[in-house]
Amino acid sequence: MGFINCVIVTPAEAQGWKPFVKQNVFLRLDPETGRPDVDPARQPGTGKKAEFCPSLWGGKDWPPPAYSPKAHLLYIPANENLCQALSGDPVTYTPGQRFTGIAPANSIFSIAPGADHIGELQAWNLDTGQKVWSHPFANSPLWGPVLATAGGVLFMGGTNHRYFRAFDASNGKILLEFRTGSGVNGVPVSFQLDGKQYIAVQSGWGVDAARMQARLNVARPWEFPDVPQGGAVWVFALD
Repeated sequence: MGFINCVIVTPAEAQGWKPFVKQNVFLRLDPETGRPDVDPARQPGTGKKAEFCPSLWGGKDWPPPAYSPKAHLLYIPANENLCQALSGDPVTYTPGQRFTGIAPANSIFSIAPGADHIGELQAWNLDTGQKVWSHPFANSPLWGPVLATAGGVLFMGGTNHRYFRAFDASNGKILLEFRTGSGVNGVPVSFQLDGKQYIAVQSGWGVDAARMQARLNVARPWEFPDVPQGGAVWVFALD
């Protein structure tokens, strides 16, 4: 199994691959090396504009997914329906300054036409390569690491609603949601103390989550609420 920003490859599909978000960049994957063939029209260059999906943040960025060996399911915190256009500029290296070869004005972030959601928690069966269920978030990106437990419950935050949520791992139904003081970008952890199980997570919004939120509000002004940065650790006891 492997990720290439927007596709998922499973042992059941050794000769193939399947996008887990909207993508138009990869034409195929080499079945022997796993390397992608990229559509040349989707590659920006100096003086050349290219439009591509997903955006530079990809279908999934740094927030880790989770795997349940009991359910044989992989849970992906994805960002769907996001695209970008870039065109490169000639640049001169200046020590201490950004050296990316592109001016901010030449980077256009967009939402795919007709999109009805951005964030999406997905569950994939790695034996069959099929998506089992998904839980979309209409007006929020998703920057929440996922924790899968042996009890069949998933824990995740990551939305601009500031909720920390528990999901039924088999069908994606929300079992519990608790609103914290900020967006939850932290990695949930489970531990036991005196025979009782606890879940702890950091609530605090910033960096990529905040930057994507700002770009979304340019694409669709004021549809995405401001999120306090916060900075607190929440601990929940399980019955």
